[in-house]
Amino acid sequence: MKIFNVKRAAALATQVGVLLAILLMMCGLAVGQQPTFHDPLLDRFEGSWLLQGTIAGRETKHDVVAEWVLNHQYLQIHEVSHEKKVSGEPVYEAMVFVGWDEANSRYVCAWLDVYGGISQSSLGQAPRSGDEIRFLFNDNDGKPDFHTTFVYDRKADTWAWRMDNEDKGQLKPYARVQLTRK
Repeated sequence: MKIFNVKRAAALATQVGVLLAILLMMCGLAVGQQPTFHDPLLDRFEGSWLLQGTIAGRETKHDVVAEWVLNHQYLQIHEVSHEKKVSGEPVYEAMVFVGWDEANSRYVCAWLDVYGGISQSSLGQAPRSGDEIRFLFNDNDGKPDFHTTFVYDRKADTWAWRMDNEDKGQLKPYARVQLTRK
């Protein structure tokens, strides 16, 4: 005869509750879903790139692959450094998701990388200005902290990334890199 396990029943009830909560949120999101995101500037980012330049004062090379995901709502940018750890893993890797906030007419960005943690400083926003997207990432207190600017050069079909730390209103260069098509 099987004995009723209270801990297992409680765990199952919790899992079912979480699943129901996710399903309810998805139903709400489907009703309020914004139109598919089509952006001529970000469309030019789709593809495979070689990133080269200076990050934190060091010359570096990374592979970058950008593709539309999640029903064409986000441009996923996967960045992997050529430099490896002793274990063979890349020294740096990031998954960046760029989308559009229709209600506020601005780009949004979630920058997730090997440093871990999701916080206010992982989330950026930017207005569109010509062929530039200037993301501002605030610190956990909501103060401007980090600027990442994507600049597209139409003639060369390249992208430049400029990354700057903000300290007391002053921008200090952190990275200057160029992306060329592979």
